[in-house]
Amino acid sequence: MARDPTKVLRTPVARARAPLNGECDALRTPSLWSRLGAGLITGASDDDPSGIATYSQAGAQFGYQLAWTLLLTYPLMVVIQDISARIGRVTGRGIAGNLRRHYPAWVLQPIVWLLFAANTLNLGADLGAMAESTRLLVPGLPGWVWIVLFASICTVTQLLLSHQRYVGVLKWLTLGLLSYFGVLVVIDVNWVELARAMLIPRWSFGVSFWLMVVAILGTTISPYLFFWQAAQEVEDTKADPQRAPLRRAPGQGASALSRIRWDTAVGMAFSNLVGLAILVATASTMRGARITQVQTAAQAAEALRPLAGDFAFALFALGIIGTGLLSVPVLAGSAAYALGEARSWPVGLARKPQQAKGFYAAITLATLAGALANVSGINSMQALLGAAVINGIVAVPVMALLVRMAASRKVMDRFVVRGTWLLLGWIATALMAFATLVWLWSVITGRTA
Repeated sequence: MARDPTKVLRTPVARARAPLNGECDALRTPSLWSRLGAGLITGASDDDPSGIATYSQAGAQFGYQLAWTLLLTYPLMVVIQDISARIGRVTGRGIAGNLRRHYPAWVLQPIVWLLFAANTLNLGADLGAMAESTRLLVPGLPGWVWIVLFASICTVTQLLLSHQRYVGVLKWLTLGLLSYFGVLVVIDVNWVELARAMLIPRWSFGVSFWLMVVAILGTTISPYLFFWQAAQEVEDTKADPQRAPLRRAPGQGASALSRIRWDTAVGMAFSNLVGLAILVATASTMRGARITQVQTAAQAAEALRPLAGDFAFALFALGIIGTGLLSVPVLAGSAAYALGEARSWPVGLARKPQQAKGFYAAITLATLAGALANVSGINSMQALLGAAVINGIVAVPVMALLVRMAASRKVMDRFVVRGTWLLLGWIATALMAFATLVWLWSVITGRTA
């Protein structure tokens, strides 16, 4: 009797050797777009409205002077996000799940609840920026209407769409960030000065200079990105019957880790290029017009209209809305993954709401709380400040734990991280620790200049 080839994949050994969708299919070469996933979405969501406000302020206040920071942060982002994704793909658990398994509750629980609080504050500020930008484009309706609408869209899509379709939607939303490259086309940029600023950093000993450096570091390397990318690797592994966690299927390791590194490198490059485009756009326009204070992304968009024209203004505002639609679900989702894994709940967007009630309740609660904070009149800049402080507190211990787990054979088995990659992980952690100390010092002392 002929053997049914479809049944071969049902054995553990066959699953370990099976070709992976987008990883090692010998029958076809995956397209670039199909190879991109969690890394691209994570990188793009890093340019959320609060990040746009940070890059806009950097450009308005310092011109091109801080462009070098986006070169510095790129390798650090890649290595930390690659480690996060690798932990998820190897173990079949997210970051919180691995912390619960390998560390005591007193380490895990404060991290999870602080992350949830920071994400909720950040999410609320992003909703506010999206509403303000929409009102600039479509005046007439009050801001709370747009806040409720955007919060509802972000929540309902996570509840109703399948995991594969939802990830597809998020991937296409990343293209909204291309609008910022469009802005550069319609404004005058001093490319020679920009290249000089990127390759030959000009330092300052002023407090305001270093606070902006800290703000850029905190914007580009954020804890919610670690949890999200690791969780998405777990989700993708569960959704594909040909995949298995690498601890159980080491034969899949080479192609899986190669895909992760490529996906992460492209995603973080896209993230930093967008951040650079925003910084350059505001430096090229607002700096010359002596506009040096930008408190929100919507203010940056509004300031561009008289300086660069209606087209540049519209592109900038549409970019805020597009990246908000991408980042709000990532913020809510990463908080829900962390909370659910820490409490041993069933988690995952691949599950239906009735199969993971706590997980989806956490997504809804985070989004609702962020929306209510805006509607109740809480200042978006105060919310962002609170989120930045909490992220600063959480980022360093989480990064240190990530690097430790990545180097642990107990956690990673044969896929431990060694050599240059491990060294870069510790360098990123040390720089983030320095940035956090400077930031907290400025908050405690009230120093702004």
